[in-house]
Amino acid sequence: MVAPTSRIIITGATIATVDAIGTEHLDGHLVIDDATIVAVGGGPAPRWALAGQRPDGSVGPVPQLEVIDGSGCLLTPGLINTHHHLYQWLTRGWAQDNILFDWLVALYPAWSMIDAELVEAGAEAAIGVLARSGCSTVGDHHYVFPKDSGDILGGIVNAASRVGVRLHGTRGSMDLGRSQGGLPPDFAVETTSAALQASAVAVEKYHDPSRDSMVQIAIAPCSPFSVTADLLSEAAVLGRSLGVRLHTHGSETVEEDAFCLEKFGKTPTQYLEDLGWLGDDVWMAHCVHLDDHAIDRFAKTGTGVAHCPSSNARLAAGIAPIPQLLAAGVPVGLGVDGAASNESGQLGSEIRQSVLMNRLRAGADGMTGRQGLYIATMGGARVLGRENEIGSLEVGKLGDVALWRVDGIEHAGIADPVAALTLGSVPPLERLLVHGKTVVSDGRLTRVDERAVADVAATAARTLAVRAGH
Repeated sequence: MVAPTSRIIITGATIATVDAIGTEHLDGHLVIDDATIVAVGGGPAPRWALAGQRPDGSVGPVPQLEVIDGSGCLLTPGLINTHHHLYQWLTRGWAQDNILFDWLVALYPAWSMIDAELVEAGAEAAIGVLARSGCSTVGDHHYVFPKDSGDILGGIVNAASRVGVRLHGTRGSMDLGRSQGGLPPDFAVETTSAALQASAVAVEKYHDPSRDSMVQIAIAPCSPFSVTADLLSEAAVLGRSLGVRLHTHGSETVEEDAFCLEKFGKTPTQYLEDLGWLGDDVWMAHCVHLDDHAIDRFAKTGTGVAHCPSSNARLAAGIAPIPQLLAAGVPVGLGVDGAASNESGQLGSEIRQSVLMNRLRAGADGMTGRQGLYIATMGGARVLGRENEIGSLEVGKLGDVALWRVDGIEHAGIADPVAALTLGSVPPLERLLVHGKTVVSDGRLTRVDERAVADVAATAARTLAVRAGH
């Protein structure tokens, strides 16, 4: 056994492990050696951990040791964001009162003027806000690549690396312009061949399939109303040949359903399935308007769903049938969606949003707070294909951990510490560890200068607004 070089011990916290049986400890401990969880349980930390020994009790070099007092805190897995558009941080507050199609038409012209430098600036701020809300893994769907805009995906990778989170980025695309019956303007789309070639290059350049990967790439044509059938079908073949996951939007609005029925004579799910877009290597964003047949097909094929409650409310898209999806066994994760349709940009608050909105649809017992925590952690890990590595606090998993303070004025005395996170206001984040390293401490980012990140993002947003004549 190789001796660890560092060890973090968290003691005295209430622990929600989100393991397969929902194990919780009212007063427990967790031990991380380097990037891996080596102990979790009730009561004080084991003697071997405090003595600098190995988990098997054998004597070895004493690692660099940090003991964190978790008294008054709730310890959970780091949250996992399964759908975002980080570049949209630059257009927050635009088109505030529109449904999806009108909102997109209003924003496409500005988005067609982005470049790698602007996107990197916006992405770093958006990722920083996600981390401060307990998010350790960021899923991003980027699909706008203007001509001569530079290495946009590389900028997003750089931003995630500086903040210190895991990135599940995508090389998205649009090739169905307005002149061909699509929604985006022609100047905002690529050719089918160019999109496929760029997708293959992105995977080769940035995708790391290893167990402890900090960057993975999926292939992600945007949506049925902005992508041709050729691109969808060929992208599915390409992704599977390269061994990467597939992502797209699906069944977000009634307008999308109408578009697919009019243009293809099928529902979005039927259309996408015919093109090879159902499977356990696929996840779709939103899935608000799924009928019973679609839910059954998602369940039988293992297709995942990224649930984005605040964005769906902001754009008046509806409430996704999350209790039905969970009951059917569909992998469901949580998503923020782009900050231009969810100006908060926080993932922690989406847990409460999901629980409350789904109770409006399914009744007071339709969704529990712990189901909300599950989709924000282990559910998201399943959606991204990383359930063996992240998503729960178990021995052998990677050290992605969120420590929430629940003894302050907002939550002191609450009967259930888990409810502080799932039903209350988002608790202050005492510590966020990603891969066993501190990314947030006492609510502040530790690896970047927050003020500098904010200033650069604000300048980038102003630059884009000027370009777009906004």
